[in-house]
Amino acid sequence: MSNGKIISQEPIIELKHIDKHFGSLHVLKDINLTVHKGEVVVIIGPSGSGKSTLCRTINRLETIDSGEIVIDGSVMPKEGKKLAELRSQIGMVFQSFNLFAHKTILDNVTIAPRDVLKKSKREAEEEAMQLLKRVGVDSQAGKVPAQLSGGQQQRVAIARSLAMHPKAILFDEPTSALDPEMIGEVLDVMTELARDGMTMVIVTHEMNFARRVADRVIFMDGGSILEEAAPEEFFAAPKTQRARDFLNSLGDRESRS
Repeated sequence: MSNGKIISQEPIIELKHIDKHFGSLHVLKDINLTVHKGEVVVIIGPSGSGKSTLCRTINRLETIDSGEIVIDGSVMPKEGKKLAELRSQIGMVFQSFNLFAHKTILDNVTIAPRDVLKKSKREAEEEAMQLLKRVGVDSQAGKVPAQLSGGQQQRVAIARSLAMHPKAILFDEPTSALDPEMIGEVLDVMTELARDGMTMVIVTHEMNFARRVADRVIFMDGGSILEEAAPEEFFAAPKTQRARDFLNSLGDRESRS
């Protein structure tokens, strides 16, 4: 139990002995991580620590050299129909939104439910409008992405993920491409999702958000998980010198800005 929330002991995501290289660079080193249903896991660490690569391996957007990925009890294969099926159960929100530029906001949210979940146009659109309202952009449904602010586009991307009824959502630095005034509106939506019990894995540089929303903080450096703890424990008393140096560097940067 963390943040007053009871976490299920049912694992949704399991990474077992994951290794990955980019050429001679060993970017993930024997990663073991279990994320339980309803849990919010926030991954932090310096640039180049492997945190985004780790996030992208969970649904095999990045291949792995060895190890096993298990989604809700099913081992994720390297390719084929089963991979597509398991991947559709894990939502993904990217730092660059990845919306279809020439389709309306409503179309962006309804394409996958219609193609993958085989929903009717009417059913998909009704649910899409509910989700767009939930993230505060239902009035933008008829526009194309370029007509929206970055913060609005990212909220559409979250609605698009939710439309697939995912078992978990991965967020790869979802606010890093946003202007400062837009960051809060996206983090507010993510905070609501956390309150509603959505299972989430979030790579972020937003430490105050991590303190507030995470059930568990994972600290990575050099391709390894060096620490994992509840946020109040990690931020108050990190166990490794690497984590202390990282948090101190953030404090220095914040005091200068």
